[in-house]
Amino acid sequence: MNRIFSGIQPTGNLHLGNYLGAIRNWVALQHDYDCIFCIVDLHALTQPQDPAELRATTREVTAAYIAAGINPERCIIFNQSMVSAHVELAWLFACLTPLGWLNRMTQFKEKAGKNREMAGLGLYAYPVLMAADILVYKATHVPVGEDQKQHLELARDIAGAFNRRYERDFFPLPEPQIFGSATRVMSLRDGTKKMSKSDSSDYSRINMTDDADVIALKIRRAKTDPEPLSETLAELERRSEADNLIGIYAALSGVSREQALARFAGRNFSYFKEALSELAVEVLGRIGREMGRLMADPGYIDGVLHRGAERASVIAYPVLREAQAISGLLRP
Repeated sequence: MNRIFSGIQPTGNLHLGNYLGAIRNWVALQHDYDCIFCIVDLHALTQPQDPAELRATTREVTAAYIAAGINPERCIIFNQSMVSAHVELAWLFACLTPLGWLNRMTQFKEKAGKNREMAGLGLYAYPVLMAADILVYKATHVPVGEDQKQHLELARDIAGAFNRRYERDFFPLPEPQIFGSATRVMSLRDGTKKMSKSDSSDYSRINMTDDADVIALKIRRAKTDPEPLSETLAELERRSEADNLIGIYAALSGVSREQALARFAGRNFSYFKEALSELAVEVLGRIGREMGRLMADPGYIDGVLHRGAERASVIAYPVLREAQAISGLLRP
């Protein structure tokens, strides 16, 4: 069976974009693939973290996976730092990765900003660790958003570089999986910006832990314009906020954007927002309640992560040991 690897950083405020763009798709994939879903806590350290908060958000992301429908008995769920093979393989890859490849990574430039000389090595080199995350399991497919597609291309380049250096067909070249029209959910306050956990306004996003009243309030306050909903997609796409809300409705209801628009074309936003609120509360409210129940039992969450790390290690360490041997490292 083909193997999938993917993960989310435990940096708090998982939101609708994380659910529609990633977690919901993973729930479907678990039936057809050998799935490994990680909480990438080492990647989170590329930015300053409060230690207690990092532990809490690691458990929160785990709860979100399970509450959304990922079965920890069928899939492997663990946090990255429990399996040191990721970091050990990353060093082998770091020694193969030209600086020119890393200099092309646009996310480093965006996150480091103008003070690039003071950015940490981890932020610069974390795409190499991401490649190790994927390849230490010889994953064949990686569900990614558009913002991570460049990093997956780098992982493919690194796998190819290792294979060429040692003249072995050892690592696969993992394929990207990009899903549906709602992989890029935009801010509820600005339809030109991606929904983000780092946005200063909590009204810009629907958090997976929001209750029914908060979800409904945020949708009512979502930015729109005074005109009724468009009749065609071509017209709708010129109105970023309206287009975003229709896309969210389509994704939550499992229909196409064309079908969603057909239900509400010509209607005013108050009518549409009421329908969208009911749908969002039905889907996300259930997940939020289950997350709350799971987070109230941290012992259960920690057990899931521990058992997942044991299962992940059974796959990862033989791959690492063989890669070390191929590289010429003398091991017992």
